[in-house]
Amino acid sequence: MRKRSVTVRVARWSALHPGRAIVGWLVFVVLCLGGGIAAGMNSATSEDFRVGEAGRAEALATEGGVQLRSTEQVLIRAESGPLDERAADAAVKDITARMKSLPEVASVAAPVESADGRVLRVQVELNGSEQEDQEAVPPVQAQTEAAAKAHPDLVIEETGDASVSKGVDDQRDKDLQFSEAITLPVTLITLALVFGSVIMVGVPLLLAVTSIMATMGLAMLASHLLPDTGVGMSMILLIGMAVGVDYTLFYLKREREERARAGGRLTPEALVEAAAATAGRAIVVSGLAVIVSTTALFLARDVIFDSLATGTILVVAVAVVSSVTVLPALLVKLGRRTERRAAKRIAQGKPVRVAYGEKKPGRAWNALLAPARKHPALTLCLSVLVMLGLALPALNMNLKNPARDSFSRDIEAMKGYDRLLEAFPEQRVRHLVVVRAEASQAGEVREALTALDRRAKADPLFSHPSGAPLLRASKDRRTTALELNAPHPTYSKKAEDSLDHLRHDHLPSTVGKLPGVETAVTGEVPRGTDYVEHQNQKLPLVLGFLLLMTFAMTVLAFRSVVLGLLGIVLNLLSAASALGLLVLVFQGKWAEELLSFISLDGISSRVPLFLFVILFGLSMDYQVFVVSRIREAALNGVPTRQAVIQGISSSAKVVTSAAIVMVTVFASFVMLHILEMKQMGFVLAAAVLLDAFVIRIMILPAALLLLGRATWWPSRAILRAEERAAERYGRHGAGEVPEAPEATDERPLSGHWAEPGAARRA
Repeated sequence: MRKRSVTVRVARWSALHPGRAIVGWLVFVVLCLGGGIAAGMNSATSEDFRVGEAGRAEALATEGGVQLRSTEQVLIRAESGPLDERAADAAVKDITARMKSLPEVASVAAPVESADGRVLRVQVELNGSEQEDQEAVPPVQAQTEAAAKAHPDLVIEETGDASVSKGVDDQRDKDLQFSEAITLPVTLITLALVFGSVIMVGVPLLLAVTSIMATMGLAMLASHLLPDTGVGMSMILLIGMAVGVDYTLFYLKREREERARAGGRLTPEALVEAAAATAGRAIVVSGLAVIVSTTALFLARDVIFDSLATGTILVVAVAVVSSVTVLPALLVKLGRRTERRAAKRIAQGKPVRVAYGEKKPGRAWNALLAPARKHPALTLCLSVLVMLGLALPALNMNLKNPARDSFSRDIEAMKGYDRLLEAFPEQRVRHLVVVRAEASQAGEVREALTALDRRAKADPLFSHPSGAPLLRASKDRRTTALELNAPHPTYSKKAEDSLDHLRHDHLPSTVGKLPGVETAVTGEVPRGTDYVEHQNQKLPLVLGFLLLMTFAMTVLAFRSVVLGLLGIVLNLLSAASALGLLVLVFQGKWAEELLSFISLDGISSRVPLFLFVILFGLSMDYQVFVVSRIREAALNGVPTRQAVIQGISSSAKVVTSAAIVMVTVFASFVMLHILEMKQMGFVLAAAVLLDAFVIRIMILPAALLLLGRATWWPSRAILRAEERAAERYGRHGAGEVPEAPEATDERPLSGHWAEPGAARRA
């Protein structure tokens, strides 16, 4: 007998020892989660986010102690009408005293009046960098609230870097809870329609939830090697629910098919082992494909993508392990329960309902598959043209880094931010010019920076405040920083132009003329600009690696170069079409009210790279499961054309059901408040939808039918199988090779396995 694979051996052990397997899985989940909680989460710091010139400027400024500090702005205004000067002065004194008493506060500036005299602004500078003061801001907010209560005749509110960041994080946590509340019911309904059994619905959800719990613990441990940026847990939830349910769904579907084929003659243990030989192997191959493709994100050399990749890899690995270990045990437990109930009813003289069969595709599926089956060339051409048409808007895609201006106005700090900018528009953008030189050059550097300040004030792209330049110098006089402001939205073209003027015109004409000095510019706009440039540089490398790995995994799984090339083309087609839809919806303004977002006039720079990696991995799920069914039939001697129709028909329902679950999970993110998460959810939902209903039902079968035997080139295994089948059926006088049940690479069913209940007696 041929040696069984590791997947089948593990499933066999799990089937024979279901109690141990289930307890072992629960212990694993508890240990992972407990270990993670004990170790805690290691969050990324500002140093981990540094990229390009802006990152270099931040390093120089931090080393010299002249970095941009996190600032909170306390606004004082009347409910309506002009501001009462006496009441405002009293409020300013109270606020200043309260803030100075806090250890989290570095300094409190004198109040600044708006141009119309209706608003006073008190700037509170916190101890710490611009990106790391969320923990320090709650005491400051508490004092602002106390001051507001002490002066009820005035409106006193707070906004700033830290309060906005804290508001965004709090909102994201609420959004994820909302997403879970939507995802679970829809997943339940979808699974109920597929299986028609409450118990069978609970199995995929149980495994998905426990896999997510275990992964969260592992992610906390992994964060001590790769710091977490706050997006890792979101990705674990997003991908974990999708692949966890998918893998279980495919396994359950195959177990049901084996049961239908056996007609009640096999034990639950035998059915599980038979399913492991096919679906189990496909799950492992699919999971490996997702993991390998996701490693491409590490090539981006970006802490956020590191978090996304780590979360995705861990949750997919855990989902695969759960599917090939504890799932067989659960199915055996359920099978034994069914046997006991049937035996009890027989003993009582009651009829037993036989439910072995799996329904064949109905009229709806046959109608969907009919175009590819009857007119493959026409179907292929029209479908590809539609996908290319959807992809056209992607040619005008404008990549941007999401900035504070794009955050939801449901956040209180963002409402204050809007009122701040209305009264003080110069506060929109802060550029920090950092210069490092010898201490002996400190005077020259200061003069050059003063000249730079004058040039900027004469530039219409910058703000024009009166007074001395905003200069600060390090104690050793080697590092000097100049702060410049611009009155434009952070993601606008004018904000980017102000940076371009500063870096390429004003800076070279002043400080740049000094010998031996090092200069760099940072701030929110420089960070975003440099980040987008960094992503554009890394995209070809990541995409090239992704294409290579996708091709290699497909060839390895199916021994076919043609399928490898076809897989790459189809993935690129679905990704491009999804990006085209993304641009169509989010780059303009027509859908702002419909989807509740503020358009950046562009797409978040992380979304395309993320889409390519995740879509290439997830689409391998469908590729592996669909083509595996086709190949099994072909290896059993069924002609390729017939095998294509048979394989796609048998997998259509489960693949589409899995896609619906995935689309539901991803689409729920469109309802979140964070623009980048909206875009990610939308583009992934669109891509999976197109992949399941256009690629897998129209384009893939049409292409395979046209390719015929060439599909399997250079492997000759299919040709030899067809020849053997022709000889076998020819000897019996058969004409066309009849449709045969799918073959497996294993022969697990023998001896005592073939009789219900006998395995447990042995």
